[in-house]
Amino acid sequence: MKIKLNRILFSGLALSLLFTLTGCVGRDAHGNPKGMIWDYLGKPMSYFIDYFANHVGLGFGIAIIIVTIIVRTLILPLGLYQSWKASYQSEKMAYLKPIFEPINKRIKNASTQEEKMAAQTELMAAQRENGINMLGGMGCLPLLIQMPFFSAMYFAAQYTKGISTSQFMGIDLGSRSLLLTGIITVLYLLQSWLSMQAVAEEQKAQMKTMMYTMPVMMAFMTLSLPAGVGLYWLVGGFFSIIQQLITTYILKPKLRAQIEEEYKNNPPKAYQSKNPRKDVTASKPQANKAIIANKTKTNRNAGKQRNRK
Repeated sequence: MKIKLNRILFSGLALSLLFTLTGCVGRDAHGNPKGMIWDYLGKPMSYFIDYFANHVGLGFGIAIIIVTIIVRTLILPLGLYQSWKASYQSEKMAYLKPIFEPINKRIKNASTQEEKMAAQTELMAAQRENGINMLGGMGCLPLLIQMPFFSAMYFAAQYTKGISTSQFMGIDLGSRSLLLTGIITVLYLLQSWLSMQAVAEEQKAQMKTMMYTMPVMMAFMTLSLPAGVGLYWLVGGFFSIIQQLITTYILKPKLRAQIEEEYKNNPPKAYQSKNPRKDVTASKPQANKAIIANKTKTNRNAGKQRNRK
C-alpha cells in the first residue's frame, strides 16, 4: 500500500510540474507574463539574458545557459536541504526496519479490513514513537521557495525578446528540438537511476516504474515547448544530477552515521501493541534491540571492507 501511495504521489508531482511552473506567473490578455513573480524575478532574469546575449555578444543560447547556472547555483542549497530532510526520514525508516517488519507482515497478511486498519494504525504509532515523520521529510517549504525561481526562469527563457528568432549550435530556439529532447530525457533518466542506487535491493524492483516517470514527463514537456526553454531544462538536468550525487554519496552516508550514533545513545523503542499475541514487536523488545545491534555491526563491517578496498 505504501509503495502504491508513493507512486501516486510521485506521478502527481511530475504531472503537476508544468502546471506549477505556469501557475506561479500570471498572463495578460495577450498571453504575455505578468505579476509579482515576473516583475521581481522574471524581468531581472530576462534582462540578464538580453545583456549577455546582446551587450556581451554571447548569443541567446549561451545567455540562457549562463543565467540558468546562476539561478540554479543560488537555489541549490535549498534543494540539498530538501534532500537532506527527505533522506533523514528514509534512512531512519531503513534503520528501524527490524522493529517495523512484524507490523508490516501483519498488514500484508491481514484477513479482514479491520485487522489491516488496526495494524496500519499501530505502524503509524510505532513510527511516531520512534520519531518517524514521513510527511515532515517531504521538505515542502524548500520546494515551494524554489518554485517561483523555476517559474520565472521558465518564462524568461520563453518570452525574452529575440530568443524566438535566434539559433544555438544550429538549433532554432523558437522551435521544438528533437535533439534537445533526447539529451534532456537521457539526463533525467540518469538522475533517476542515481536516485535508485541508495535504495535497498528489495525496493528497487518495486520502484522501477517510478524511475521512468520523470524522464518521460520531461521528454513530453520539452517536445511541446520551444528549444529556448529546452536549454533551461538541459542545465536543470545537470544540476539535478549534481544534487543527486551529493545526496547519494555525501549526505546519505553522513546521515547513516548520525542515525547510528543517535540510536546508540538512545536505543529505539519497541512499540507496545494492544494485542501482544499478534505482535512480535511487543512480546520480544529485547530481540528487536539485538537485531538493531547486529545491523549496526554489519554496517560497520561493511564500511571497513569498503575502506580496505
